[in-house]
Amino acid sequence: MSAVNDMTEAGGTTPSATVKVWDPFVRVFHWSLATLFLVAYATGDEIERVHIVAGYAIAGLIGARIVWGFIGPRHARFSSFIRPPREVLAYLHDMFLLKAPRYIGHNPAGGAMVIALLVMLTGTCVTGYLMTTDAYWGSKWVEEVHETMAHLSVGLIVVHVLGVLIASFEQRENLIRAMVTGRKRP
Repeated sequence: MSAVNDMTEAGGTTPSATVKVWDPFVRVFHWSLATLFLVAYATGDEIERVHIVAGYAIAGLIGARIVWGFIGPRHARFSSFIRPPREVLAYLHDMFLLKAPRYIGHNPAGGAMVIALLVMLTGTCVTGYLMTTDAYWGSKWVEEVHETMAHLSVGLIVVHVLGVLIASFEQRENLIRAMVTGRKRP
């Protein structure tokens, strides 16, 4: 019998066989960012007002996430998941061989993806804002950079989703559910 099965919580209930990993802020941030990006990407030039509001909301979320990356709980902090490129590449190598180690929080590739997405989306927000200023109103190059960064963000999102699916398969763990519930097996 495992130690978990031997323990009883107050009220006679057995504790959950999972541990808390993702705090509510990280989970709400993640799904809100995904939704807002989808709205912003889908509206583009067609529904400009919605596109701009979604862009400002994304910028606000990113700002809050950056702060949370320094003051949030353990698994939300950048210091817990930013790894040197050598470790990220070694993890990716092992992942493609289906022998990557399991992490409770972000694995090295996931941590690198968090940073890549934050950087790319910040650049997209900055160039989007610039297009509304007098100095860059109608500037073709700013618009092209903005669109390129948005398209590159879609590429990163596809890679992110594929990485989550591969890691879920490899670790036999539903990482999508973990980002909804905040809990993973220990």
